[in-house]
Amino acid sequence: MIVSNRQRRILEVLLNRQGEVTASEIAKEVQISTRTVHREMLELEPLLSEHKLSLIKKSGIGISLQGNDEDLARFKKKLGRSETATYSAEERKVLIICRLLEEAEPLKLFALAHQFNAAIPTISRDLDEIEPELRKHGLKLVRRRGYGVEIAGDESAKRNLIVWLAQEYLDESDLFGAASERSSPWPVTRQLLEMVGKPHFFAIEKLLWSMEEGWANRLPETEYTRLLIRLSVAVTRMRQKHWIQPSERTDSESGVRRRHPKLERIMEAFDLEWPEAEQEYVQSLLDSVEENTAANSAMLLEKYGLALAETAFDLIRAVGSRMDIPFEKDRSLLDGLIRHLGPALERLREGEAIRNPLLTQIKRDYETLFAAVREAVDETLRDVAVPDEEIGYLVMHFGASAERWKMFPRNVRALLVCTSGIGSSKLLAVRIHKEIPQIELLGHYSWYEAARIPQDRYDLIISTVDLPVEPDRYIKLSPLLTPEETEKLRAYIRTVAANTPPPPPAAPSDDHGPWERLKLVNTYTSEIVQVLDQFEVYPLELAGESHNLRAVLTDVLAKLAPKGMVQREDILVEQLVDREKHGTQLIPDTKLALFHTRSEWVRKPVLSLFRLNAPLMLDAAGTAEVRQILLMLAPRTLGRPSLEVLSEVSAMLLQPEMIRMLEEEDADTIKAFISQQLEAFVRTKWEWREQT
Repeated sequence: MIVSNRQRRILEVLLNRQGEVTASEIAKEVQISTRTVHREMLELEPLLSEHKLSLIKKSGIGISLQGNDEDLARFKKKLGRSETATYSAEERKVLIICRLLEEAEPLKLFALAHQFNAAIPTISRDLDEIEPELRKHGLKLVRRRGYGVEIAGDESAKRNLIVWLAQEYLDESDLFGAASERSSPWPVTRQLLEMVGKPHFFAIEKLLWSMEEGWANRLPETEYTRLLIRLSVAVTRMRQKHWIQPSERTDSESGVRRRHPKLERIMEAFDLEWPEAEQEYVQSLLDSVEENTAANSAMLLEKYGLALAETAFDLIRAVGSRMDIPFEKDRSLLDGLIRHLGPALERLREGEAIRNPLLTQIKRDYETLFAAVREAVDETLRDVAVPDEEIGYLVMHFGASAERWKMFPRNVRALLVCTSGIGSSKLLAVRIHKEIPQIELLGHYSWYEAARIPQDRYDLIISTVDLPVEPDRYIKLSPLLTPEETEKLRAYIRTVAANTPPPPPAAPSDDHGPWERLKLVNTYTSEIVQVLDQFEVYPLELAGESHNLRAVLTDVLAKLAPKGMVQREDILVEQLVDREKHGTQLIPDTKLALFHTRSEWVRKPVLSLFRLNAPLMLDAAGTAEVRQILLMLAPRTLGRPSLEVLSEVSAMLLQPEMIRMLEEEDADTIKAFISQQLEAFVRTKWEWREQT
């Protein structure tokens, strides 16, 4: 089948859209005129008729491609194997970049013109438009008469450009789908999948997941995908003899970076030369993703302080009491509000204008909820004027939570059965969590494993393959979770939630074996013991000129230095003082301040309480009085278990009983209370809920 590039793109729009699409929508997507769309439709009708398909045009509604499912699938497959003699301008520019990156020598203009069926002036114009994008990535386009054209610059910059192109022009179905790059209908997709080394994806995935139990699954989806692409690009470029040069090593990287324990595994897995510069490059990729993950996994409260978390709690309770909806049970609402309120309040306090083009519609569609949020904000945020535009954004958070509550008044437990690879199962899990957070995924299983889990431990099975059980026991979805499948899943779990009684309190599951559970629990209990073992309550005498924050913090750290827990107390003092300058560390309505930071000068996590014999004022007005300081310090690089434990301790400060303990009780009593709370936290780890 031979079609023009323009016709191919029109057919793609019609095949991928559900329902009718207007000619103007097609014209906008394909970047042609509406008149051209209608002209091309006339030429396509005989071709479609040969494949038992037809174009149905409804006046005022749109155009749709009609035929039975088998004929549509057959036509789509045949179209995928078709070739075109011309490329769009966008396709041609991407392919030119790929061609230049593949070659180690300059290419002549006429060779590029011949390959892409374009005139030499057209190629020259494409190169003019390509040049600014190359400069953004630290690369230079070299063009000289008699010499040719090439992309000059560091190999690491070229690899970053390939990664950017992949993220810009490929989607998850291209990267994680089962089809090879040769079967893709689009030239850019085929070329980019070759550039990123799609054949290496599954091998690298298996390697990442085998390095350390759960390590890959703890990475955020974007970090995981980016790391997978970058490692695959590195392996592909090395196979093609495009090497990182020693000159690209910076002083900070050379000889200083600790060798990553996972680097040796990657080197062993691929039969390649591994020069020192390549080892350092791959190691930097691993270090970077761990640093970013640690930052993303850090305590939600760290950046904006506990006052913000308490404000979010108060706002949720206030709106819930007015609407008679238990918003406090929706953890995703709390997380979303904390993330939204921090930067939003910063903008409001700095006097920035808030725009909300949907305000009129929000007021109309959520009139009662808007009034409730308006009243609750006026009650809880008295120190800042919040305009209706910002109220509109908050209403959307509460509105989404209200809809979730109406649809599913309780969580639904699900097993995920997926045999098409780690990437596709992870992709489906993320899509489910995003679209329907009330579905609690208990884990990813093979059918052999899932069939042996007692049915009272879960409500439904979500599978990407047909299963040998009754149809009403599971729902089959694709890894991409299309909009139609999302609605199908919502309807299915409405029935499950309505017909299935709430589950009894979960008992520790034995389905993953005692050894794995013991290792998991041991990791967290070790972190808890490390934090609480050194916990002490110190009396702190304030005398003379020591009634200022810097002097007090100097005395505080001086008590810890002899124990070897901290170094360079002077730097730590400045870091803690700087944090106070950016937002008070005083817990609202108390005389307790939480001073916390992560620093390279902290050797291991520190949790200590200091009781002052005289008040310390944090403000000139004398209204921010401190009588207790809870000090929480952690190393700059910290594993997820440590972060979670410290986060749980921080969250305890929202409990009145915890505040009373810190104000009145001795070290052993406080330690017993924290231990009890953290024991409950660890107990949840026995349930083996996989974090998605």
